[in-house]
Amino acid sequence: MNLPNKLTIFRMVLVPFFVAAVLWESLPHHYLIAFLIFAAASYTDHLDGKIARRDNLITNFGKFMDPLADKILVISALVCFVSLDLTNVWFVVIIIAREFMVTSIRLLAAERGLVIAANIWGKAKTVSQIIAILVILLLQYIQDFLASPVPAFYWIGELLMLICTIFTILSGLVYLRQNRSVLS
Repeated sequence: MNLPNKLTIFRMVLVPFFVAAVLWESLPHHYLIAFLIFAAASYTDHLDGKIARRDNLITNFGKFMDPLADKILVISALVCFVSLDLTNVWFVVIIIAREFMVTSIRLLAAERGLVIAANIWGKAKTVSQIIAILVILLLQYIQDFLASPVPAFYWIGELLMLICTIFTILSGLVYLRQNRSVLS
């Protein structure tokens, strides 16, 4: 197994540690710890792709598992956010529905021997989600030090989640259009 694929697997291994850090509210600085874990996991996404392209280590495993690892990481964060009332459930439902749709199309393509790599719209969606999650975690960490809640922090998070949801819908529509032959 090459280094980019190991980084992808490492990203998936970090998910339970991230979830534990977000939800373990009695852990001091739990939002900061979750922020650092999520940032490290997200950086492996950038790093594995960069190494794979640079060293010509692109594999079918990586083309399939890299986006799946991203989905697992992001969906885990968003489900935690819903659990903690940090975001609107409808944003998360739309994002998860899109991820199931895309993964289903990828599985259908795989049955035909095709591997569908991520496109630029999917990457933009992923980056917007990563930014939103990191900002929400950071704002929650800051709010832990304040004496009272800051409503603006919630609305900043909601605005970022709205932007992610828009990118999610757009990337899903582009993905459907580009891969409609798989569905026929």
